Amino acid sequence: MAKSKGKIGVLLVNLGTPDSTKTGDVRKYLREFLMDGRVIDFPFIPRWMLVNLIIAPFRAPKSAGEYRKLWTDRGSPLLFHTQDLKDKLVQKLDPKEYLVSMAMRYQSPSIESGLKELMDAKVRKIIVVPLFPQYASATNGSVIDRVMEIARTWQIIPEMTFVSNYVDHPLFLEAWSELGREAMQKQDYDKFVFSYHGLPERQIRKGSVDGYCKLGACCNKYGLKNQFCYRAQCFQTTRLVAEKLGLPEDKVITCFQSRLGKDPWVKPYTEDVIKELAKDGVKKVLVFSPAFVADCLETTVEVGEEYKEQFEELGGEHWDLVPSLNSSDTWVECVKDLVESRA
Repeated sequence: MAKSKGKIGVLLVNLGTPDSTKTGDVRKYLREFLMDGRVIDFPFIPRWMLVNLIIAPFRAPKSAGEYRKLWTDRGSPLLFHTQDLKDKLVQKLDPKEYLVSMAMRYQSPSIESGLKELMDAKVRKIIVVPLFPQYASATNGSVIDRVMEIARTWQIIPEMTFVSNYVDHPLFLEAWSELGREAMQKQDYDKFVFSYHGLPERQIRKGSVDGYCKLGACCNKYGLKNQFCYRAQCFQTTRLVAEKLGLPEDKVITCFQSRLGKDPWVKPYTEDVIKELAKDGVKKVLVFSPAFVADCLETTVEVGEEYKEQFEELGGEHWDLVPSLNSSDTWVECVKDLVESRA
């Protein structure tokens, strides 16, 4: 490649994390995160009142305590795992052709700073990789929206490509299967739970194609009309990973966690599934959380600790969480392929 043409810029974007576990930093993070109109899709004034007068003031102290359980000497796992992924990807890509940057949708490092690094290097093209396997307006859509919001202020806008989802990428599936196989060597499990971050049902309906979405059996098949339906993508991820692991269909459950507020969110709820499993006498459960590619509050604390405690209180014996992809070699290869296939 001729030097005059410049490199291809790669921007890896994860969700974000507070700068520290201090209540003030957590409150700041919550405000930025929840004021995103794609996250809480209310009109600005009621959204501002809900976030700034109710959620952030009252939730921040509790969330700060949860982040303290998660924090390590390296800081936030979501941040340093994303950094490790970037560092390994840099080693895999040709340095003469690619320049890799990373960002968080909320807080630091910002998308604006990540794009500036690439533009200062005079890249000829930018490939944006949101680190959310299943497309949702509140995650991938928000990242793409923010990148375009920044880019439209530039006098010169290079060619841009966005990775919208990769639920059926062979290496993504293999990366999860490798972790699953390793966990399954420990013991025989009665059930396999795939717990994904939830979304309000209204957001799913907003993206329905030709009224196809019924929030039910329509997710049993994955095709043209529901290829961008978050719920359908989650069920497809479960089916494909379970197939690679050879899991019996009657032992596999897909459910959704992290519900916020009183509005209906996509079902079944993970907390309800836990109750049903205990009621049915299930003792040993292996849990996957494939909506996340890095260990974070929603995986380590919510699924790995809080749900485990609930399950054991109801009589369960083993609730084992499969770790996230983080910077596993196969996952790095997957991201490398996502980039090179769009170069």
